[in-house]
Amino acid sequence: YSENENLLVKIKILESMLSAEEILCNTQQVIAGLEALKGENRSLLENLQEALESRPASESGSVEQEKSGIIRHSLERIELGLSEAQVMMALSAHLGSLEAEKQKLRAQVRRLCQENQWLRDELAGAQQRLQDKEQEVVTLEEQNKHLQFMSSIPAAAQQGGYEIPARLRTLHNLVIQYASQGRYEVAVPLCKQALEDLEKSSGHTHPDVATMLNILALVYRDQNKYKEAANLLNDALAIREKTLGVDHPAVAATLNNLAVLYGKRGKYKEAEPLCKRALEIREKVLGTDHPDVAKQLNNLALLCQNQGKYQEVEQYYERALHIYQSKLGPDDANVAKTKNNLASCYLKQGKYRQAEALYKEILTRAHEKEFGSVEGEGRPSWSGGEDGGSGQDGLSNLKRSGSFTKLRESIRRSSEKLVRKLKGVGLEETTPRNAG
Repeated sequence: YSENENLLVKIKILESMLSAEEILCNTQQVIAGLEALKGENRSLLENLQEALESRPASESGSVEQEKSGIIRHSLERIELGLSEAQVMMALSAHLGSLEAEKQKLRAQVRRLCQENQWLRDELAGAQQRLQDKEQEVVTLEEQNKHLQFMSSIPAAAQQGGYEIPARLRTLHNLVIQYASQGRYEVAVPLCKQALEDLEKSSGHTHPDVATMLNILALVYRDQNKYKEAANLLNDALAIREKTLGVDHPAVAATLNNLAVLYGKRGKYKEAEPLCKRALEIREKVLGTDHPDVAKQLNNLALLCQNQGKYQEVEQYYERALHIYQSKLGPDDANVAKTKNNLASCYLKQGKYRQAEALYKEILTRAHEKEFGSVEGEGRPSWSGGEDGGSGQDGLSNLKRSGSFTKLRESIRRSSEKLVRKLKGVGLEETTPRNAG
């Protein structure tokens, strides 16, 4: 019994001094010791019981009974110690499971913190993407407005290029009327006031603002204010490229106007790439055989001619001539005009035979259109004959006469109308009427 008491005291001391792991290890040892002690006490108790049962009833067994009581009391204390030790073991196991759960929860907390940071990053990225998409929506809505605006333009206007918007036509016509009369002191303020109103209502980057800038630039050009006109045209070009796209017919029109402006100032090298880009846009949008493409080819040919690039000039004029003849017919004014330009190119190179042939074609076609066939008594002098200018004699006349007096006399006799057509041999400018 005293040993049991000492064992229990040791257990309590160990509980206060040792670590949890040491307590668990010692408790297991104590349980093993108590189990062994329990077995010994049970064995002693059984021996005492057998001794008491083997004695006669008349003999006294007070000592054995007292010992049996002590052993039973000791067994009870041992059972109590075992119970407490088992409770400690169960408690230790529970605490271990709690610690494991605690570590698990800590790991989950760390993982959740990481996931929370990841979610924050994802949220920030999603918000940024949302802002980008909202900006795209705004841009698309603006583009949609422009498309709706373009769809309101008649089909013919869409095929040939960008026309003056309806709300600007009345003002545009007034400006052209005043400019044609030389009343720039009225035309310029009108344009400026319209430009200011448009910028207030639609913003500086609206296509209509670019249109008004283009109109004002052409008015300045007519006043020989080339620097101001160039600044306005460059501004209009930037707006149209941004709002309508770099391949829009309006962009081509602005490029052409800039090229014409540079050509008027003698800056042919600066004008040529602008004219070429306008040609590329019109070929892409309208097709390679559209009359507007032929018009651009005529402008490009004249720019090259002023630089002495006669081989390119011939190619451009011949291609323009083919387009006009195939699309507009042989009697169109542009056919005679382009032939005249090509003949002028031939003359500058000393190609008199080719020039003579073209001039004859122009005159013959005009005479047939106005008076009928060139055959018979009314046969004109240029068509050939005894007093005609054909063959070597005709070439000699052309070579000797720098003013081509006979040719001009024939033209005047044939048709006053033809003379008016042949006068326009310069660049085909995009006037304010086509400023869009």
